[in-house]
Amino acid sequence: MSIPKVSIRQVKAARSLLAWSQNDLAKASGISEPTIKRLESEDGELGGRAETSDAIRAALESAGVEFIAENGGGPGVRLRKAKR
Repeated sequence: MSIPKVSIRQVKAARSLLAWSQNDLAKASGISEPTIKRLESEDGELGGRAETSDAIRAALESAGVEFIAENGGGPGVRLRKAKR
């Protein structure tokens, strides 16, 4: 299931699950660290250009994060189960 938007809180939680710094996310996504810092200084939905938020989300998903849609329990993140 895909959700169109993720929140800043989900991005921060995803980085925490991966033990990634903002610099790690910048390297993985190809987005500058100052841009990551600026975006994370806000609250609400991940802003910026669509290409920017798509790159951030793709980097986190490639690293094993799943974004969980609002389903009555609230949006969230989790790590994907390792494939056997």
